[in-house]
Amino acid sequence: MDYRAAQSRHVLFLNWRDTRNPEGGGSEVYVERVAGELVRRGHLVTLLCAAHVAGPANEVTGDGVRILRRGGRHTVYLRAALTYLAGFFGFGQLARRRLGRPDVIVDVCNGLPFLSRLYARRPVIALVHHIHREQWPIVLGPYAARFGWWVESKLAIRLYRSCQYVTVSAATRDELVELGVAANRISIVHNGTSRPTEPPATRTPQPSLVMLGRLVPHKRVDVAIRTVAALADTFPGLTLVVAGQGWWEPHLRTLAAELAITDRVRFAGFVTEQQKQTLLSESWVALTPSLKEGWGLTIVEAGAAGTPTVAFHGAGGVAEALSDGVTGLLAVTEDDFTDKVRTLLADPARREEMGEAARVYTARFTWPVAGEQFAALVERAATAPAPTVLKPYLLP
Repeated sequence: MDYRAAQSRHVLFLNWRDTRNPEGGGSEVYVERVAGELVRRGHLVTLLCAAHVAGPANEVTGDGVRILRRGGRHTVYLRAALTYLAGFFGFGQLARRRLGRPDVIVDVCNGLPFLSRLYARRPVIALVHHIHREQWPIVLGPYAARFGWWVESKLAIRLYRSCQYVTVSAATRDELVELGVAANRISIVHNGTSRPTEPPATRTPQPSLVMLGRLVPHKRVDVAIRTVAALADTFPGLTLVVAGQGWWEPHLRTLAAELAITDRVRFAGFVTEQQKQTLLSESWVALTPSLKEGWGLTIVEAGAAGTPTVAFHGAGGVAEALSDGVTGLLAVTEDDFTDKVRTLLADPARREEMGEAARVYTARFTWPVAGEQFAALVERAATAPAPTVLKPYLLP
């Protein structure tokens, strides 16, 4: 297949993190895999994100994506604006070489947008993985949470009202419409999933669970730990592997100790792609107790390994990443979550049937398909009439 673009475009992604960031997650995987697909189609792609100790200031990935790491956890937003303006006006050879003038900007709104519509007279695509309504009160105090929600639900909706939106699930699309985004401005480009590159690992002889994700409160790893404690008497050999890292880990370790199951819960930290595939294929059931997901990348990754997942109803795109009762099970309450995990652990025939159905279901989600769809949106944005900067902002 010829992946060359009809016309090469320079696409600038503005994202809070990248995949090498210790706090990176599924949204960063999405951005970089789609960016890599755009490069395959002949485009120049730059990702500007926050700096961190695990990556250099300037890098080109194996997929050909240029990464600029600037600013910190919060200052990246200001540094993105300054870097863009320096590159646009050509302030110095470094600015011109590192950024230049992009044809299209993809503003990744992870709760807080980069506000690129205020300073960039370039087509802007707003990429929203999910709405953070439920998460603001969990990660911030009451006043900061209200401000964050106002920015996401009011300010951003107004600033990007004329932009093309992209999201990863129908659930997020519907929430955006509720907030006031015109439905005809929203396109859905699902996540892809990487197929296993090695033969699947043998299932563990004793019941085993796995959970992948950042160790932060809204991922609700504590639910997975309490599930293990609740099922310990029924399944004496039951274990849980938690793969991921984050600032909530000390609390989770304390919880496991309080429940007297430290010997059953292993915190694996960061895992490589191969290690992840091994964990998913050897585990009996995967857990996704997250409060909210735009899509549920770990669910389709587990499905590709033939492992069914238990997750929650009303958690955003997870209801699309799995087919309830076919490739996994969706719970309503925490007790229901535990009951559904118990059901799958106790029924090997049903587990195997769901795992095979999950392999088939997830095969439809590929990164080349996602890249093709995203490339079409980039071309449409690049050829649309030039936007104006929102008044009273008059920068080019």
